Formats: sequence, C-alpha cells, structure tokens
Amino acid sequence: MTQTLLIELFTEELPPKALPKLGAAFARSLFDDLAKLGFVDAGVEFHAFASPRRLAVSIPHVAALQPEQKIERKGPAVASGYKDGAPTPALAGFARSCGVAVEALEQGSDGKQDVFIFRSTKAGEPLAAVLSGLIEAALKKLPAPKMMRWGDRDGQFIRPVHGLTVLHGADVVSARVLHLESGRVTRGHRFLSKGDVALDHADHYAKQLFEEGKVVASFAARRALIGDKLHAAAARLGATIAADEALFDEVTALVEWPVVLEAGFEADFLKVPQECLILTMQQNQKYFPLLDAAGKLMNRFLLVSNIEAADSSAIIGGNERVLRARLSDAKFFYEQDQKKKLESRVPALRTVVYHNKIGSQLERVERLQKIAGEIGPALGADRAVSERAAYLAKADLVSDMVGEFPELQGIMGMYYARLDGEGDVVANAIEGHYHPRFAGDTLPQGAVAQAVSLADKLESIVGIWGIGLIPTGDKDPFGLRRAALGVVRQLLDLPLDLRALLTATAATFPAGVVAEGTVDGVQGFMADRLKNYLAAEYPAADIEAVLALNPPRFDEVLVRLKAVGEFKALPEAAALAAANKRIRNILKRVEGGIPAINAALFGEVPEKALYDALAALQSPVEAALAAHDYTGALKQLAALKAPVDAFFDGVMVMADDLAVRGNRLALLSALADLMNRVAELSLLAE
Repeated sequence: MTQTLLIELFTEELPPKALPKLGAAFARSLFDDLAKLGFVDAGVEFHAFASPRRLAVSIPHVAALQPEQKIERKGPAVASGYKDGAPTPALAGFARSCGVAVEALEQGSDGKQDVFIFRSTKAGEPLAAVLSGLIEAALKKLPAPKMMRWGDRDGQFIRPVHGLTVLHGADVVSARVLHLESGRVTRGHRFLSKGDVALDHADHYAKQLFEEGKVVASFAARRALIGDKLHAAAARLGATIAADEALFDEVTALVEWPVVLEAGFEADFLKVPQECLILTMQQNQKYFPLLDAAGKLMNRFLLVSNIEAADSSAIIGGNERVLRARLSDAKFFYEQDQKKKLESRVPALRTVVYHNKIGSQLERVERLQKIAGEIGPALGADRAVSERAAYLAKADLVSDMVGEFPELQGIMGMYYARLDGEGDVVANAIEGHYHPRFAGDTLPQGAVAQAVSLADKLESIVGIWGIGLIPTGDKDPFGLRRAALGVVRQLLDLPLDLRALLTATAATFPAGVVAEGTVDGVQGFMADRLKNYLAAEYPAADIEAVLALNPPRFDEVLVRLKAVGEFKALPEAAALAAANKRIRNILKRVEGGIPAINAALFGEVPEKALYDALAALQSPVEAALAAHDYTGALKQLAALKAPVDAFFDGVMVMADDLAVRGNRLALLSALADLMNRVAELSLLAE
C-alpha cells in the first residue's frame, strides 16, 4: 500500500536569497534517493515547499516497504574456475565474498564468455529504516551558505532547526535528524497562527498550514499570490511596478502570509534621479516602486507585509518613516555630489586601484581616452568628444552616491555630466559605455557611446588577459566572457577590424605589462564567444565554414552566413562542397610548393574546360566580393559543378609526369582559392 510521504524541517528564518534553491534541492534530493531505492516510481510528481521557516516535500504514492532487491554478481570465467578438479582461489574467494558455497553459484554469460554468477533476493527495508539517513544526506547536499551550530549540540545547519515532521499518510514515521525526533506537530505564522498545528494527514499539509497556521507553504503559490496582489494594487493606481524578478523572489522568501499595502513619500524627493530612489526602495527596503504611464517614478509605492491587521495605518506609517530616512540620505548624497564638477573628480581616480599589475583607474582612463579617440572617428564621431566622454566615464566612481550604491555607476555620471553642461552626447556615453551590462541588455546608442563602450571592454579584456588572468572553467572573476560578448554584439553591427582594435588596445599599456601572444589569445577567445552567440540561430557547420577564414570584421559574418544559407539551397551546393573537400584533402598531401598554372600543359579536354570556367568566373566573383555581395559571389560558383564533375571523372590529378601533375594541382589550388573566398565550403560537406 502506498501513501503520501511528508517531510518538513522547521527552522529559524532561512537566508531569503537562497530559499528557492534550498527548497528545490531539498525536495529533489529526497525524491531521487527514494526513487533509487524503489520506494516510489521515478515518474511521480512531487511537491516542494519553502517558506521563511521551513523546508518540506510532499511525495505521493510512497511505499511503506521497499520492494525485494534482486542481487546479481558476476565472478570468474567458468573455463578457469577449476584446476585439477578443485575450485581455483579466485572462484573460492568469489563464493566466500558472496557468503555461499561454490556449489550454490550459477553459470551464465556476461556477453563475452560463460562466468560464475551469484544470484539472491534481499528483503526490502521498511521506510522508517532509511528515512533518517536520506534526510541527513539531503541536508548535506544542499547548496547552502555558511553552516552554524546552536545550543550545546554538535548538529550543523544553515539556521537552528526546531522541528522535524515525517508523516506517511496519517502515520508518523520514526526518524531522528539533528537530534530531533520526528512527529506530526509543526508551527504556523509567528504572530497570526493559533499556535502549534497538529497535522492529521500528509495530504492535508498545505491546507492545514493555510487555514490553521496562516502560512502559504508553497514558494511558487506564495510568489504567484504576491504577484497577483501587487499588480492588482498597481492597476488601481494606474501604475506599473518597477521591480525585477529577483525582488519578487526575495520578498516571497521573507513572508509567510503576504499582505500588500500602499504607502507614499513626499513629492520633493522626486527631484533626486529616479534610479537612486528606485534602488533605495528595492535594495534597502524591499519595496515595489511605481511608475506612471510615462515611465516616471510616482511618490507612491507598494510593500508586502507579513502581518494582517484590521488597521494597517501603523504598519504603513512605520514603513514610510523608514523610507523617508533612506530617501533623505540619497537626497543628501545627490546634493553634496553637485558641489563638485565631474571633471574635478577625475584626479581622485589615482587612489582607486583597478589591479595592482595594471594600475589605477586614472591610468585606465588615460588608456580609454586613447582607444576611444581611435574608435570614435572610425565610426563617424568627433575625436575630441570621444576622448572627453572617455575621460569622464569613470569619474562618478568617487562620488558619494556611487560610493553608497555601486550599481548606479554610469547612471550618476550621466546626470552629473548634464548638470555640468557637458551635453547629451557625452552624458549618454558615460551611462551607455557600461552597456550591455548583462545578456540581453541593450547596446550603447550613438557613435561616441559605442567608442567608449568598446574601449572600456577591450581595455579590460586585453589587460586582464595580458597579465595571465585567463578565464578557466566556470572561473571568470573579472567578467571577461561578459565583456567579450558585449564587444561581439557591437562589432556585428560596426565596420571595425577586431585585430586592429586589439593591437591598438595592447599598445596603450606600458611596455612589458601585457604578455606576448595576448592579441592572438584574445582574438581566439572572441571568436569562441562569437561562435557561441551565433549558435542559437545558425547551423554549426555554417558558422565553422565562415569563421574558418578568420574574417577581420564581425559585421560581415552575418552577411556571409546569410550567403552560405542561400548557397546551400542551390541544387549544385552539395556536390560543390564535396568536391571542395576532396580538393582540400588532395592539396594537404602535396609536399613542397605548387607552381603557377601553365595553360600550355593542359592536354585533357576536362582540365581545359575547368580552367576556362574558372577564368570566366574570376572577374564576376571578384566584383561581387568587392561589393560585399557574398550571396552573388557564391551563386556564381554553381556554374562550376559540371566542369568540376567532368574533371574528377576524366582526369588523374596525380599523373606520372611531374610537370602535368604540378599543373593540375595548381588548377585545383586556384579553384579552391576562388570557391573559398566567402567561407570554407569543404566544411559544409556531409
């Protein structure tokens, strides 16, 4: 007979940011281990629960007794099991390790030969015999932050544990974990529940906690409830919520009985840049800021309380007082920062160490000026404006506001630049040069912002790579992969030569700082990032074919990929790709140089026809390539299918006459050169 198994660990408040992962990992580990032991079918759907003070899992259809275990062990080969009529030491030892006599062993095949086999049936264990060990194992495998001890016991967990509930249906299953004996009594909300909650059945866990304990035990259900209440409250105000998914998760992990309340603050605070106010509300207080239809911050906000009261005015007033103090700090920092121009802060970057092997942020700014000063004009921007934006890009790092909220770097620089009269182009570049900040983020807009953004990321990649801090495995403490992806995404739309950029960047560092080979290493690193980025939209073979030519400009990669895709749709494509692969294989085996083509040595009709076809295509293909018409260039190659097929059908490339052989190899080499100007077509062959 099977029943629902409930396991709950009742604790003190768990780390909110870790709670979703803890709840999921706890439930998954217990379910997987029970399934491995045969107590439950692997296809059963289990339910994880996680609230600020509990981790739990409910697993339906769990057996009270483990099924019988079929044991089979294979031993020595039958052919070598006996010597002179007596069991060999190997056979005797195998029987002894199985706890039986040699005569009790069976014989059978292991797929290669006949062997001795021990077979037996082991009675299944009762659920109570294994649960304590499984729970302890699950706790040890949790992705937990720092562990702690409590009281005079030697047990360790993330937070002190005060209760263990284990029910199989309506019955308590005996278990002992962290010095706690299992039972059926759990606890509800600290203030709203009537006290202990005696669970009468594992299937009633969520319902009893909700009704008697004032706890929404399911993290997912609680999060959905909070979201519905928040969005409904915002809609009543004609507003939208300014909050990311992480805030919804964190607030869900802080409350057991969510109550959404509306509050406000003085409109005078709206003089402070709204990014500062939003960050203060979200980061410090876990409030949900509201935006009006124009995207402007309102002086109203929503909060999620863990207390339900007939009169919520005291709760709202208390939260408003706390927020007022926080906003006053932000307003003070903003006003203090305005007493100094952004330009005057730049020298102070001398005291901010970027890396002890690379220097200070001021030295870095000097490099950014040089790099942006080269990239800007190449994109049509004014050199002086590009250098000015790069000079001011890091100045807000030494402002009071960014010192309090590092997440606002760039944003505050933009506001302060505008207040200083620097102009929108420079101000927008200061904020935009950090983009893209994460996968899927927007790219910087405008040539100056693009120049400073590329300078910032290239300087970081070349500098950090150049001192030997190359990303390995999942270790990338300086975020070089993210920076490289930001460069890749921009270069796909910009007419810039990557190698030239890397070389110019490396030249801005003092002699000896950047190791030799850095440019080559970073270029390969960037190509890998490009390959990974394109993999979501293009076939791997197409990407390999295009990147095999190491195109210096990434903006041409997408055009070449489109051309390759259209080339593959031609009826001649497969045969030409296969022929190209054959040609490449032939040329790989050639030792020494290949001579120039001598048309007088063509004695066979097919080789003369291929030479004429090649000569006829040379000019139109070159013209198409010059116009960056890669699709047109590849489509021209369709005319080569018939002469190429005829050549391989009727001509022996490796002729005995060395002069004739060399001439045919030269023809194939010229053919390969023409065919592979857009992509390495041999890589498209199946």
